[in-house]
Amino acid sequence: MKRKSWQLFTIFGLVGLLLSAVVSCGKPAVNSPTQNSAVIEFWTMQLQPQFTEYFNQTIANFEKENPAVNVRWVDVPWSAMESKILGAVSAKTAPDVVNLNPDFASLLAGRNAWLDLDSRISEKVRSTYLPNIWKAGVLDGKTFGIPWYLTTGVTIYNTDLFKKAGITKPPATYAELAQVAKQVKEKTGKFAFFVTFVPEDSGEVLQSLVQMGVTLVDAQGKAAFNTDKGKAAFGYWVDLYKGGFLPKDVLVQGHRRAIELYQSGDTALLASGPQFLKAIAENAPSIGAVSAVAPQITGESGKKTVAVMNLVVPRDSKRPDDAVKFALFVTNSQNQLAFAKAANVLPSTVEALGDGYFKSVAADATAGDRARIVSASGLTSAELLIPPLKDVKKLQKAIYDNLQAAMLGEKSVEQAVADAAVAWDQK
Repeated sequence: MKRKSWQLFTIFGLVGLLLSAVVSCGKPAVNSPTQNSAVIEFWTMQLQPQFTEYFNQTIANFEKENPAVNVRWVDVPWSAMESKILGAVSAKTAPDVVNLNPDFASLLAGRNAWLDLDSRISEKVRSTYLPNIWKAGVLDGKTFGIPWYLTTGVTIYNTDLFKKAGITKPPATYAELAQVAKQVKEKTGKFAFFVTFVPEDSGEVLQSLVQMGVTLVDAQGKAAFNTDKGKAAFGYWVDLYKGGFLPKDVLVQGHRRAIELYQSGDTALLASGPQFLKAIAENAPSIGAVSAVAPQITGESGKKTVAVMNLVVPRDSKRPDDAVKFALFVTNSQNQLAFAKAANVLPSTVEALGDGYFKSVAADATAGDRARIVSASGLTSAELLIPPLKDVKKLQKAIYDNLQAAMLGEKSVEQAVADAAVAWDQK
């Protein structure tokens, strides 16, 4: 993949799901069309072989309800999806339904690649989805995507390191995180956490600015962060770095470094998806044994982020009505609940999220089960902090490049903020 962030989704995204699915071969699963049936093609991202049985059954159920339609399922490797869908859209050979994240889907939505769904999906159907999540598929007031599976982030923390540092509770805000960072370093010599400032990688720092109350762009798409709040947010990260409370390689290493450091016991906390606890338990049993979960850290805005996957229908689909019907079938409450349980993710419909599976666990539940409850509890108020925006990676680069310059003492915080705003406006 050209962009590491596309592989990682986001730091709060589906890291555990990606790791569990990494063995996928990416070969197409072809349902043989029945005689005289219409065929629609459905692309997913690296969900074979782990979920082959689920999708084969879901497709069979759809075809039973719609005998005149046959679905051809093609599973595409993560590393190939961007180039394949770009090529297919350009050649007008795109599939009828495709699984993408909002960042990349919105890029192509800006090029008018997707079907406008507003006239095809009723308000009654739309209301079955979480309203804050539906916004992840809207660009310039037009709906281009249907929400599918998602996660909210949690804070995974090392209770042993917290105890050694004299910390009694995990941080809930960035202000508390700064204090924890200082305390962990002074008491243990280790770092509290790792966060990347590599422009092509995770957008966690970009999201943190929004959580700190910063408006990134205005209604006209111009930079809106050259404000007192923007300078304070830049200053927060600059102070942590200059104070020695962040590893030096945050400037050059991506989010995978955060995972490595936490699993090796060299950092005290990790912002990630709750499903990653399983990977920690398998890769670093001693760390997994002392890991606990708390809600994700936020700022003065109180906003919490969510990672979203959606389904889009290319504008050039030969069978748009059948494609929309299938996309809505895959994402209905019954099918979302089944997939959420199979993949350890969260659903995007109100009814599925209301299931008892996301409300409570037994007294002897695992840390992973408890993390699911913590994650689900914040979903109704969570939102896509960086909404669909054309050229969002250019915005991230403008901000990260100038943040790095301030962290290295090459610019003042004020100059870094001003230069980042100019760089975005002149993009």
